[in-house]
Amino acid sequence: MKILVINSGSSSVKYKLIDTASEQTLAEGGVEKIGLADGFLKYKRRDGSKAILELGLTDHKGAIQAILNMLTDVNEGCIKNYGEIDAVGHRVVHGAEKFTESVVITDEVKDMIRQCYDLAPLHNPANMTGIEAITALMPDVPQVGVFDTAFHQTMPAKAFMYALPYKFYKEDGVRRYGFHGTSHRYVSQRVCEFLGVDITKQRIITCHVGNGGSITAVKYGKSIDTSMGLTPTEGLMMGTRVGDVDPGALTFLMLKHNLTAEQLQAIINKQSGMAGVTEISSDMREIEAAVNAGDERARLGLDMYELRITKYIGAYAAEMGGVDIIVFTGGVGENQTGLRSSVCEPLAFMGVEIDAESNKVRGEEAIISTPSSRVKVCVIPTDEELMIARDTEALVKK
Repeated sequence: MKILVINSGSSSVKYKLIDTASEQTLAEGGVEKIGLADGFLKYKRRDGSKAILELGLTDHKGAIQAILNMLTDVNEGCIKNYGEIDAVGHRVVHGAEKFTESVVITDEVKDMIRQCYDLAPLHNPANMTGIEAITALMPDVPQVGVFDTAFHQTMPAKAFMYALPYKFYKEDGVRRYGFHGTSHRYVSQRVCEFLGVDITKQRIITCHVGNGGSITAVKYGKSIDTSMGLTPTEGLMMGTRVGDVDPGALTFLMLKHNLTAEQLQAIINKQSGMAGVTEISSDMREIEAAVNAGDERARLGLDMYELRITKYIGAYAAEMGGVDIIVFTGGVGENQTGLRSSVCEPLAFMGVEIDAESNKVRGEEAIISTPSSRVKVCVIPTDEELMIARDTEALVKK
């Protein structure tokens, strides 16, 4: 089947067209700056080169129309008409407790996604615009929703509950949901295929580390704990997100500086993390360059960033009664060799040994631990779009 995978954001739409028979990507790209005069479509040509088409698109329907036009373009496209697209799979960020797995999108499902708007006000409405645009442009094509939170719905209550008055959970759904679930599910499955082991017998810690980051404890194939919470702000220090912080510090700042909830939300999501501490950048490549140039604040930021990852790995190893496999994925996890080494060095007491030569790999599947290491440490590039395409095909075939 040919599956179009859509990731619709507030001002962008990313896409991949995947042939599930070969699991090859036939086309990929994205529209950015929707609603602005300088909006554009960037895409990868069949020869692997990248191109940009400048467009002034007012809404997501126009953006997806532009994507479909490109896919069927005589010179640049890879299909003759829309009819070659068998189904569309959508990334949906928040499914709350309503969705424990991927689902075929119906009017009832749309209503349930809308009911999660208050939990993900920046993401779910944007995801829905993509769904509605496909409904308008391709009304007969089946659509599937794949939820970032679904994989983590196997967490026990002792892991997902906050120690707040219980009424806030019962009445408002305030609990830990976790995110990046599609990525954590993919890499935990893929690493077991790569190593030739049975996932139902493995204790795995998956580290999805990028501009946003989260770590998940996967015990015997199921998520039992993860670092993100009600929102993607909890957990690791990230590019611009604060991660774990004393909530008392936040109320202190609100009172001292007379901050509104909206102002505080902007601080903890867009002005904190690596960018906030270093005052240099949220991009790890720029941070590493500054560290190499002797910048002390960049060094502090990187040390903090690495320490958080190490702490979560140690905590989840204890929670699972040990760990068999540690996986690094995401833009930083797949490419920053020094970070992987620094994160794993304090874990030597658990039998983790990194092979310096093997660890030089970037963006490729590899074992980076020594043969004598009691814990296998691997790099597995994530492929959330492929996971979405697989789910979409399986549900549509039913």
